[in-house]
Amino acid sequence: MDHQSGRALQQFKSEVGIRFQLYNSLFTSLPFHRIEKTGILLSLLSNNCEEEYKRKLSPADIIDDFFTRHTVYTKTEDRNDLLFRFVQYIERQVVLFDALEDAAFKYVNDLNGVGTLKHLESEVLQSGKENELALKLNDFAIRLVLTAHPTQFYPGSVLGIINDLAKALADNNTNLVNTYLQQLGKTPFFKKKKPTPYDEAVSLIWYLENVFYPAAGKIISSLKNQFPDAVNKENSIIKMGFWPGGDRDGNPFVTSEITLQVANALRGAIVKCYYMDVRKLRRRLTFEGVETLLQQLETRLYNNLFIPGFKADLKKEEILDTLYRIKEVIIHQHNGLFLHLVNNLISKIELFGLHFASLDIRQDSSVHGKLLNELSSQQSVLPLAYRDLTETEKMELLVSINSVIDISPVNDPVLQDTLLTIRSIKEIQQFNGTEGCSHYIISQCNSALNAIEVYGLFLLSGWKPEEMNIDIVPLFETISDLNNAATVMQSLYELHAYRQHLERRGKRQTIMLGFSDGTKDGGYLMANWSIYKAKEELTRVSRKYNIDVIFFDGRGGPPARGGGKTHKFYASMGKNISNREIQLTIQGQTVSSNFGTVDAAQFNIEQLLHAGITNDLFSTKETTLSNSEENLLQELSVAGFDAYKGLRDHPYLADYLLQVSPLRFYSETNIGSRPAKRGTLSGLSLKDLRAIPFAGSWSQLKQNVTGYYGVGTALQQMEKKGKLPELQKLYHQSLFFRTLLDNCEMAMMKSFFPLTAYLAGHKQFGELYQMIHDEYELTKQYLYKITGNNELMADYPVEQLSIQMREKIVLPLVTIQQYAMTRIREMEEQSAPVELRETFEKLAMRCSFGIINAGRNSA
Repeated sequence: MDHQSGRALQQFKSEVGIRFQLYNSLFTSLPFHRIEKTGILLSLLSNNCEEEYKRKLSPADIIDDFFTRHTVYTKTEDRNDLLFRFVQYIERQVVLFDALEDAAFKYVNDLNGVGTLKHLESEVLQSGKENELALKLNDFAIRLVLTAHPTQFYPGSVLGIINDLAKALADNNTNLVNTYLQQLGKTPFFKKKKPTPYDEAVSLIWYLENVFYPAAGKIISSLKNQFPDAVNKENSIIKMGFWPGGDRDGNPFVTSEITLQVANALRGAIVKCYYMDVRKLRRRLTFEGVETLLQQLETRLYNNLFIPGFKADLKKEEILDTLYRIKEVIIHQHNGLFLHLVNNLISKIELFGLHFASLDIRQDSSVHGKLLNELSSQQSVLPLAYRDLTETEKMELLVSINSVIDISPVNDPVLQDTLLTIRSIKEIQQFNGTEGCSHYIISQCNSALNAIEVYGLFLLSGWKPEEMNIDIVPLFETISDLNNAATVMQSLYELHAYRQHLERRGKRQTIMLGFSDGTKDGGYLMANWSIYKAKEELTRVSRKYNIDVIFFDGRGGPPARGGGKTHKFYASMGKNISNREIQLTIQGQTVSSNFGTVDAAQFNIEQLLHAGITNDLFSTKETTLSNSEENLLQELSVAGFDAYKGLRDHPYLADYLLQVSPLRFYSETNIGSRPAKRGTLSGLSLKDLRAIPFAGSWSQLKQNVTGYYGVGTALQQMEKKGKLPELQKLYHQSLFFRTLLDNCEMAMMKSFFPLTAYLAGHKQFGELYQMIHDEYELTKQYLYKITGNNELMADYPVEQLSIQMREKIVLPLVTIQQYAMTRIREMEEQSAPVELRETFEKLAMRCSFGIINAGRNSA
């Protein structure tokens, strides 16, 4: 362990570990029924779990033994009542731990160390690359897209308490901490109703206002101060994207009306931020020639917020013009006093405009195809025989449309909404600016036609080609789609009308690549490698046609869904992969865990900026892979894919997830507006199942299959071929491969097989359990051979300890959940009345909250 890691670990132990034990004692004052007794009994259960899993007891045996030895409860109702009290208690312990980590962030992480702006500044100055930096920043950006995927289990009220609690902890204000813990005790964690898409938007706008707005402002001001000539005001280096209210793929509750409401809320939120900053400025800029200008600007912003009819009356350029005039007066008449405050606000307005975040529209390609078929049978703008045309004929027809359709005959609500949404984009761009809504993402994009269908629908909705300020973004997710992506894009680039569209969009093409479905389809190794190869091929094809390709990564929280050490992946892409922008989704828990405070957000945004900039300015041999290295990784990925297919196609896999994990209760948790599976079929297939519940279910089981399955078998096969030394060498030379395996270790670190060891003897699921456990052990064995370590995550001691502590907190919770799942299976086998099962079903479902929240990036 190096000195820096040792210092960080010591800080973590004192700021988080010791303080958790101290503040945990305050929990006995929580306003719960018989809380003192609950805390004592929970401590006993926690000890029981640790001891009895070593003796290979099952969760059901552990819980039954606990009640027999430590309580007098014999009735099921009394026992379940205590278990629910344990759940409440543990949920709040997790909140305390979250808040302590947030409060300790600046002590545990070096905010001026490797990967930060300070580090970048010193690198650039020492190497004399100021001009190269300016050139890079002329069109480079990172774009963080907040999504409403259902992996955020904290309701907004609890997120607010965590934020305030972290501040009180940082200030060592014990009285305030105690008060917030009591508030936490009174605040419900469980949502009785599913949130609407608008509710989801409001909860994420909180982060935009309170975290991203100040963090991004600080970063840009710092860059401008150090390199005043490097930052191009026409290019926003940090961009925010937004999916709640725009992403309607598989979510029938997102309508064009909701989309407009969310766009309006985003505009209102950023105007409110400017209004508050202008009010603060007025307290400092009390000088002659400035005060009146500021007062007028404050009034304009106030009217826009609170007086109907003033919305269309304000433009970004007007706000900036007023601030530029104020700036001139300060410089020439007041010795530049408080000039930095004006510059900071100007930087924020240049970044966020009147849109705050760009609202992305996403819909499945099948909806567009169905809509065009419907229109051809109803209206004369498309020929009746449209559905019988070849793909090429359809594309030629769609790009030449010059008629506008009538929406009223379209009766299907989803199809009608698709047309209304395309029309509403114009309204959003009018009020929020072009950036307010300029991405239309096509899920399940299997062909060039799927992209041109969207182009044609814009023409049919009254858009002229020359005014189409829209990026049409194909999304490739499955392994076969990733392999076919370059062919699809080549077909698009060769279509004259689409090439003209790209010319008008600055010769830029954004392509989205999905990690979650790729992993569900092809396993951990193949999904990550397929995306890497797809990026190389798409870069090659795009460069051939003189197009700048921008990759938009659909990343989730856990390593299995593209999460984990994300910035290291971007730093490892090499010269064969376009690095024009870094765009990625920030989903669920990742929003609160990586961007929950200004310090954390600033640090993690800087890490991404540093990765993208240094990849061009200081590219090393650690990045671009050689042909022989690529062949090695291809061989490894194929072996991993073959192993994963054996699990994926196992006849009992769907039943295993339904019967053993809480998968079936995902839709009842009321954490998101989106259904847990696509379509309305009553049966379950892995194709119907969304990737998020798929990965989340494995994390609840503490098996985390999607983060490592196939890796051990693949490495073993390479050893048999005598290629393990090459992989050991590659691990130490390639940042991409090292990050891939490091993330794999993170998934494994969060696994705990004694929890489900009782399944080894199960008549239906025993074989599956054994396959998974054997692969876990094999992978661990071979990771040690590759890395030279003898424990998981040995190179990341702080994260290792954090995971260990979190897993210890939730050990009773996962035990209670598996106990409940066991009882449910027993009752189903005995055809017991539904009412008897309902309490255990609710118990299993409630446990999900604490388990997911404690994992921080487990879903």
